[in-house]
Amino acid sequence: MRPLESLPSIKLKFGLVIVAAVAVTIVVVVLGVRMGLNLALCGVVAGAVALLMVHFLARGMTSPLRQMADAATAMARGDYDRRVKVTSRDEVGDLAKAFNSMAAELAETDRLRRDLVANVSHELRTPISALQAVLENLVDGVEPSDPATLSTMLNQVERLGRLVTQLLDLSRLESGAIPLQRAPFEVRHLLEQAVKESQLHSQARERPVEISVNVDPPGLQIEGDAERVHQVVTNLLENAVRHSPDGGRVIVKARRDGPDVRVEVVDEGPGITPEEAQRVFERFYRTDSARSGGDGGTGLGLAIARWIVELHGGSIRAEQAAPAGCRMVFELPVRTA
Repeated sequence: MRPLESLPSIKLKFGLVIVAAVAVTIVVVVLGVRMGLNLALCGVVAGAVALLMVHFLARGMTSPLRQMADAATAMARGDYDRRVKVTSRDEVGDLAKAFNSMAAELAETDRLRRDLVANVSHELRTPISALQAVLENLVDGVEPSDPATLSTMLNQVERLGRLVTQLLDLSRLESGAIPLQRAPFEVRHLLEQAVKESQLHSQARERPVEISVNVDPPGLQIEGDAERVHQVVTNLLENAVRHSPDGGRVIVKARRDGPDVRVEVVDEGPGITPEEAQRVFERFYRTDSARSGGDGGTGLGLAIARWIVELHGGSIRAEQAAPAGCRMVFELPVRTA
């Protein structure tokens, strides 16, 4: 039983405890004197009764604090699953809620850290193992150093280079080490340039995918870091082309939407489930279809895109396109505050 648990203020609780302790002390002393007991004895009995009363009334006031101390000690050892039971509505209860929220964030951060280490190790091991096998064959004379073999090695080196570059970009973006060079730029020109680069890559990979651009109005401008926004569009186009069927079509659209510019990249691929839509912007997260593909990405492109968009004060999300496919949407403010 916690008699003061429903009170909304810790100050009020302390006040009531003090008043109750004083009242009990006075009552016990008065009764003792009337019964003819020694005043000192009355004082000792009154003190003991007052302490018992304080212990009864204050039950539960410090319990969350002890739980938080134990949980903090466990977290120092790496256990982030400890939580504090919230039973009161006062400041201690608010502190317990904040503690639980912090513990949940720390647990999620620790999960992401472990996933990052595991995924980076996996992504690095695959091309390094392939390079090691080919180089061992070349050194042992099992295979000749023909152009096809050297081309395979070059592809693996390029994959390693892309992974390292994206990791560095993501680390700098998260730490804010990359300042945005904001300036007005024309949206159509940026989208068309990104589309040309994407078409060159798709042709090199022998992926015939048609990409079209639609900007309304044609002279639409935005204030931001054109190079970084170009990186966002390039990452979205790379994913769209990768998931599109041969002969498919990717549509890039941009239009004014109130104080923002809305950009959409729509493909005709297998689409995305609501569960995946919540996770595709996590580092190294890839859908099953992307994992099974031989040309799957590193799983960092969308994470980088999210950080760039959020640094601009915008938002990005994935949606299911109708009747099939995926629609990646990001919105940026036309002008910075």
